[in-house]
Amino acid sequence: MEFVRMARTDSREGASPAQEHSADRPVVIAIDFSDDSKAALEWGMEEAAFRNAPATILHVIHDPGDAPGYYHKKQNDIMVPLTEAAEQIFDEFIDDCSSEIPALTTMDGRSVRRKLVEGVPVRRILEFAEMCNARMIVMGSRGQTGFRHLLTGSKAGQVAQLASVPVMIVKARSGENGG
Repeated sequence: MEFVRMARTDSREGASPAQEHSADRPVVIAIDFSDDSKAALEWGMEEAAFRNAPATILHVIHDPGDAPGYYHKKQNDIMVPLTEAAEQIFDEFIDDCSSEIPALTTMDGRSVRRKLVEGVPVRRILEFAEMCNARMIVMGSRGQTGFRHLLTGSKAGQVAQLASVPVMIVKARSGENGG
């Protein structure tokens, strides 16, 4: 897994038209470890395999300015650095999904990459997709409604509105989402 420090510049400046249509354009699958992101992971991996495209599984660590640099990891009852804890949870999530998502194990290592970035999720997903010249973005949606949705909006909806590439929003089947 790779931790990516993202610059605030446009990394696609100077990209040639050939790079715009390259077969190496990944399907970016943004996950937050929820049941909905598991459904998005499954859909995104199947789509990447169908298109013979690489897949990049992306998790955005909430901006350390919004959260302390350390947080409580339940199972060990110790404080660990935020990026280390996120990496451990990321690995556990992918391991848990591997038995249910065949494309995770059938696509070779070059075709599936794992990336962690820090920041505000919507902004970082969009910046990362732009940086890697993504073919599309796949992400889950918790489908919030009511007052909370009115105040905060949907991260998936915001990404869909602002992205320069297609966005697929996937929900877990009824009864799978625990929250």
